[in-house]
Amino acid sequence: MKIINLLNNDRCTLSFEVFPPKVSSSFDEVKPAIEKIAQLKPSFMSVTYGAGGGTSRFTLDIAEDIRNRYSVPTMAHLTCVSSTRETVLEKINELKKAGIQNVMALRGDLTPEMKLSDAKHWDYSHAVDLIRELKNSGADFCIGCACYPEVHPESQHQTDDIFYLKEKVDAGCDFMTTQMFFDNNLLYNFLYKIREAGITAPVVPGIMPITRAIQLKRAIELSGSFIPQRFKAMVDRFGGDDRAMAQAGIAYATDQIIDLYANGVKHVHLYTMNKPEIARAVMNNLSSIIGK
Repeated sequence: MKIINLLNNDRCTLSFEVFPPKVSSSFDEVKPAIEKIAQLKPSFMSVTYGAGGGTSRFTLDIAEDIRNRYSVPTMAHLTCVSSTRETVLEKINELKKAGIQNVMALRGDLTPEMKLSDAKHWDYSHAVDLIRELKNSGADFCIGCACYPEVHPESQHQTDDIFYLKEKVDAGCDFMTTQMFFDNNLLYNFLYKIREAGITAPVVPGIMPITRAIQLKRAIELSGSFIPQRFKAMVDRFGGDDRAMAQAGIAYATDQIIDLYANGVKHVHLYTMNKPEIARAVMNNLSSIIGK
């Protein structure tokens, strides 16, 4: 099933993101957790791409397994910045042969030896290049891309982000998934701005439950997210107690999602961090809302 068909439905949905192992030796440790998450029957699941493509072969394996064994629609991530065109075309052909209908097209993080000033020498400099490649592949992919309710870490102005986002949508991107955020007002403001810019494709908010205090620092480093005072107070109060912090983090994420649904945002993507207990707790909190 194409994800865009789910997003064009009025029913509230909850989808999950999982990731392959960072090293191939840990695949057997990751797989059981991903299977437990798939058993929850989310609206769909996305599978990220191994950093630098190192364990990217597992992305397709996991996506196929989820779809075939649990009948959950899947989306495979694909990055391009550290890859040659030959490699990307090979990966696209693998997706086509496997019958994967949904692809999240991303530039990907720069590897340590890469500099933006060298972009002219790369086969792919931006996600829009990969979107065009997917559209020209002869396969009828449903294509997703990333967007940022706050400013992209490499941008100085949100207007630039929105300009490039429209370029991706015009190139054939069907929907967008946001980077994590912890203040819903940032998303509502972002949605207003992109609609003003003529971007009408669906936006799926990405929510990450912070269940350990140490995660907060990492989340800020990755996304530069604004942290509301009430979130800081929660971490200050419960961060030293693992069980209390987990419960508080799940409650905060649930509250964010309920507010989104209540304000007309019908589809939410949960960054599970491969934690079945977190995915299950959030889904249980929303069971009557999403019909689970």
